[in-house]
Amino acid sequence: MSLESLTTLALSSRHSIANLPFTCHRSPALLPVPQLLPVFTSLLKKRNPKRLKYFTQRLYKDDRMPMLYVEMDPLRVDTWKLEPVIKLIKDGAVGVIPTDTVYSIVCDLKSHSSIERLRRIKDIRSSKPLSILCHSLQDIDTYTTGFPRGNAQGQANIFRAVKHCLPGPYTFILPATKALPKQCIRHGTTTKFVSRKNVGVRIPDDTICQAILNNLDAPLISTSVESAEDRWIIDPIIIADTYGPEGLDFIVDGGTRIADPSTVVDMTRNPPTIIRQGKGPKQEWMVVEGEDSTA
Repeated sequence: MSLESLTTLALSSRHSIANLPFTCHRSPALLPVPQLLPVFTSLLKKRNPKRLKYFTQRLYKDDRMPMLYVEMDPLRVDTWKLEPVIKLIKDGAVGVIPTDTVYSIVCDLKSHSSIERLRRIKDIRSSKPLSILCHSLQDIDTYTTGFPRGNAQGQANIFRAVKHCLPGPYTFILPATKALPKQCIRHGTTTKFVSRKNVGVRIPDDTICQAILNNLDAPLISTSVESAEDRWIIDPIIIADTYGPEGLDFIVDGGTRIADPSTVVDMTRNPPTIIRQGKGPKQEWMVVEGEDSTA
């Protein structure tokens, strides 16, 4: 075949191919990297060997129910994950939830047997008072005499100032009302937090904690999670290993926290006095215990 014939054949073939309908088989679209990161992060978190053992039911040696372990994203609350936790609390369970400071062991305020079991799990002596986690100022007014609103005897109106601190990392000591169970306000000479029938109240600024409180009929009895050496336990996995065998019914994992407890302010003193400095900053209407308030 001559060179001229080959050239003619090649041109003819190229023309025929060019006239054929062209179908592009596209490969699947790739997700942008920012969209993939949460997926990879989630997978890595779920494969964490420390948490993996709590994804399946953890059975005890006796006939007790397995401890429920719920892992939450602290930046996005999936309320449906908390539904079994809320049911357990209403049924008298004792468990651990995150707050805006450290983790707390909690139970239903209206369940006397749960309060006693909480004391037993934490090994709290009967002389030590317990705090309550509230959803709103209305809860505080129900179970305490409330914040000072001023009177003719010269008592300052602290209520407005306190509202700027709540929700927040403060525990305010207030006189309790008869609505509060006696297990929360027992007398004792070995603790500086109680001189009369007072109780510490909190409204935590934490989305997970508030989501739980918002679905309950009453505040939660609360005590901070500490080790035997009086150190804060801020990793929920270590909490599970430490207190799970003691009889915890559930743990809500909101991630590792910072070992910075709430600031405790005694509102029964005039002026209100900080008896433990913590995460909440000192306000101008507060004084620190031991300091001269006239200075």
